[in-house]
Amino acid sequence: MPEGPELHLASLYVNRMCHGVVFAGAVIKSEVSKSPDVPFTCPAYRISATSRGKEVKLTLTPMKSDGGSKRSIKDAEAVQPMDVVFRFGMSGYFRFTAEDELPKHAHLRFYTKEKPSRVLSFVDARRFGSWQPGGSWQPERGPCIMFEYKSFRENVVSHLSDRAFDRPICEVLLNQKYFNGIGNYLRAEILYRLSVPPFAPARAVLEGLEPDDVFGMQTDDKVKVKSSTLQTVKREKNVKAEAGDLLRLCHTVPLEVVSMGGKGYDPEKRDYSDFEAWLQCYYVDGMKSIRDHNGRTMWFKGDPGPMAPKDGKSPKAKKRAKKADDHDYTHKTKVARKRSTSTATKKEIKQEAVSKTPKRERAVRSRRIKGPDVNSSRKSRRAEEAEAEPLRRSTRARRNKAQ
Repeated sequence: MPEGPELHLASLYVNRMCHGVVFAGAVIKSEVSKSPDVPFTCPAYRISATSRGKEVKLTLTPMKSDGGSKRSIKDAEAVQPMDVVFRFGMSGYFRFTAEDELPKHAHLRFYTKEKPSRVLSFVDARRFGSWQPGGSWQPERGPCIMFEYKSFRENVVSHLSDRAFDRPICEVLLNQKYFNGIGNYLRAEILYRLSVPPFAPARAVLEGLEPDDVFGMQTDDKVKVKSSTLQTVKREKNVKAEAGDLLRLCHTVPLEVVSMGGKGYDPEKRDYSDFEAWLQCYYVDGMKSIRDHNGRTMWFKGDPGPMAPKDGKSPKAKKRAKKADDHDYTHKTKVARKRSTSTATKKEIKQEAVSKTPKRERAVRSRRIKGPDVNSSRKSRRAEEAEAEPLRRSTRARRNKAQ
């Protein structure tokens, strides 16, 4: 998801690509977009951009016409400037291309006056982004973490008693009312640098911080922050005073990302190895992850903290992508499969034989333990006595006659 640095880079991209370019005609919306139409039509206008936290504002400014008919001049003068405020959602960004190279998911388009035309497009594949014509910065969003630093600190410190700070620090950092511009990867990197457990109580982490930052930089939207300046701040000797100030890192860490070009934003740049190398915690091997109470994945190291969800689960691992040899149907694989099949058959036969042997052994053991049947032996004795009884009687009779 684009965060504060990416939206600021988006505004820089628009200003760079649209510098000196004249746009004309109506603003065109795609048929599938559910965002509102932009009721702006002008024979000639310019586009400029600015950012604030997780919002970008495009300003459409009509140009004064020196030539043309009186009617066209009146029409141009009748058109008033318009602001269009964008929220990027999960995948929004701007592209400036030729008309015949229009991106697939270009849901709002501004056409240049020249022929053939070029197009500034708001591209959003997942369509979670939105725009508001004639809009302004959302009032429920706090000051920008990067370019309204002083107001940002004052806003947080003066509201620590609010119920919003009863939650874990990792969840409070995503509250745009106080941390406008912080997102998932920034919160992970900030807390990791401070060695703060993500599910520590937010109020306990922030208590003791002052509204004014003595050691940090105070910048506004007119100040350009260079990477060399950021490195100077990082080399400050007052480590103890700086180390525990979470609000300062909410300001300086995003500026570091801006100096590198952001997290995969710039449509003209495809190599983001610098950003990947810069990451110390987010999606880094060896780090832990758990879903917070809002279902967002939190990356961290060590103990999660006392307010971690009891049934917190790590996200499911992605399924292994099939390798090329998974679809190899050469002779070697056929032979290997035959061998594996014959081996499996032998194993089954062996297991079947093993499973039958214990039954035979149990039957033999039971016969040994029980021995001969007692009832059958009694019957045989009675039969023998019955057969011998006539002989006994005759013997007795002969004895009696002899007497």
